[in-house]
Amino acid sequence: MGAYEDVFRRSQADPAGFWAQAAQAVDWDTPPATILDDSSPPFYRWFSGGTLNTCHNALDRHVAAGRGEQAALIYDSPVTGTARTFTYAQLRDETARFAGVLAGLGVGQGDRVVIYLPMIPEAVIAMLACARLGAVHSVVFGGFAAHELAVRIDDALPAVIVSASCGIEGKRVIEYKPILDAAIAEATHKPGHCVIVARPQAQAAMHAHDIDWQAAMAAATPRPCVSVAATDPLYILYTSGTTGKPKGVVRDNGGHAVALTWSMKNVYDTHAGEVFWAASDIGWVVGHSYIVYAPLLAGCTTILYEGKPVGTPDAGAFWRVIAEHGVKTLFTAPTGFRAIRKEDPRGELTTKYDLSRFQYLFLAGERLDPDTYRWAGELLGVPVIDHWWQTETGWAVAADPMGLEQLPTKPGSPTKPVPGYDVQILDDQGNAAEPGTAGQIVIRLPLPPGCLPTLWRNDEGFRAAYLSRYPGYYLTGDGGFFDADGYLYVMGRTDDVINVAGHRLSTGEMEEVLASHPAVAECAVFGVNDALKGEVPRGFVVLKAGIEADPEVLAGDLAQMIRDKIGPIATLSRLDIVAALPKTRSGKILRKTMRGLANGRDEPVPSTIDDPATLDGLRPILRP
Repeated sequence: MGAYEDVFRRSQADPAGFWAQAAQAVDWDTPPATILDDSSPPFYRWFSGGTLNTCHNALDRHVAAGRGEQAALIYDSPVTGTARTFTYAQLRDETARFAGVLAGLGVGQGDRVVIYLPMIPEAVIAMLACARLGAVHSVVFGGFAAHELAVRIDDALPAVIVSASCGIEGKRVIEYKPILDAAIAEATHKPGHCVIVARPQAQAAMHAHDIDWQAAMAAATPRPCVSVAATDPLYILYTSGTTGKPKGVVRDNGGHAVALTWSMKNVYDTHAGEVFWAASDIGWVVGHSYIVYAPLLAGCTTILYEGKPVGTPDAGAFWRVIAEHGVKTLFTAPTGFRAIRKEDPRGELTTKYDLSRFQYLFLAGERLDPDTYRWAGELLGVPVIDHWWQTETGWAVAADPMGLEQLPTKPGSPTKPVPGYDVQILDDQGNAAEPGTAGQIVIRLPLPPGCLPTLWRNDEGFRAAYLSRYPGYYLTGDGGFFDADGYLYVMGRTDDVINVAGHRLSTGEMEEVLASHPAVAECAVFGVNDALKGEVPRGFVVLKAGIEADPEVLAGDLAQMIRDKIGPIATLSRLDIVAALPKTRSGKILRKTMRGLANGRDEPVPSTIDDPATLDGLRPILRP
């Protein structure tokens, strides 16, 4: 039996024993009395009776262990031309001082703090300072519209908001303060104070309740860590595109610290003193888990990158950062590598940099098409690991666990379930699907530590959204299947499965076919209404840089590939070759918005849209 199988089976046979052992890697003020509290299903809690502090585990204990001079955080900001390194001792001291700022404003254990900041060190410091006090932070993606921010303010009811005068996106300066002021004006709840980081790129209009970050820090008294219950909330993270009552994912302190610490060693094979880079934003779950908390809990050096390496004019931005900072492990979205491939299809820019310390590329966030997977692996000569997880789970559900055993990979699959997760495929009636048969991906309860225990102030919403359809299981909302070898294939959100004349077809599978063409950089397929067949697939593709081809001939070739590899039932109703696809700032293609427009509906455009002009340019051909 391999190492992975052994560990996985132990996690299933004795979850409490398995996670009790993992919890030994965390400093506890009071050891947990009960590892798994299953007294109130379907609401399970981990490490009940235990007390700890997440900030202590992320900073103070490493300083005490003699690694205070090790780099903890590297801030790399090409948009401002600045860089700065914080040692563990420096980051602890800055965090303790800002905890003093918050405490001086009346923030205490259990109080909420909304953080609306760009990718600057103050964002990490503010998050950790909340954890230090036992306060609950809610990070809102920088640049979110005023209404989106107001809705979250009214749900979280923050005592304080931490923001900045502006953020910078490419060459654009986005003034945050007017957005913040408008959000507070709209919100019913009014925070007591706002702490504002003044940036030289924009001046903020300060009001009576506003406090300058630098002035507040100069007058603050550092605060020690506050011991909190393992089951107390660490943060609230609202899922994007919230409509109606906000869906605030809650993460607790104990389970989160244990699971993320375990994941760094066993999934990412990255250890104390090594450099980890999650090329994401702290406004997303990846940023929470793998820019801020997991690397610091494990004693690693983490990189905070202000800018957008995805799709920038410099297709070598990833390679520069990896070489300059000695990155061992990179975690980003597949769309980033599709963008690099589009601009530099032969990967010539890699020859300019020393990538000798680079060992792993982890990809998640969107379906990884096999062609991009193969291209990245051949270019870099390192393992390329597709892994799958969700905002709700907080860490990987399925992966090739590099710290346990490198399993053979299969293009299109994030390999196998991570120890701790009992993943199953169920049909619409709740029966287990046979290998190779697609169905709903579910996870048997209890979810492992680190996953959401509920939604913020909304237990019933948690039950209705995730637990009601299949009692005893968490519904992921994704469809997929296991093959005969136990490899999981995630075909995308179940609303991306279309019904063509009674045949259920995966648009993800069609995208996989299109992406395999050597001229295609990226693509999107979604269903559009059809009077005869109910739905039919429609496709959009973006070509690689320098490709010259007759659009009609290429479109015909691509459509024929779909028919040949999936069948005539999958014939595309239309295929358009376009310059770019509309995306969120995290790189996800706005398929739902495009589908709505193509079906004659005005879907709400997410405030996280990266370039509204791209979507506007497609409207004339999307409209029926």
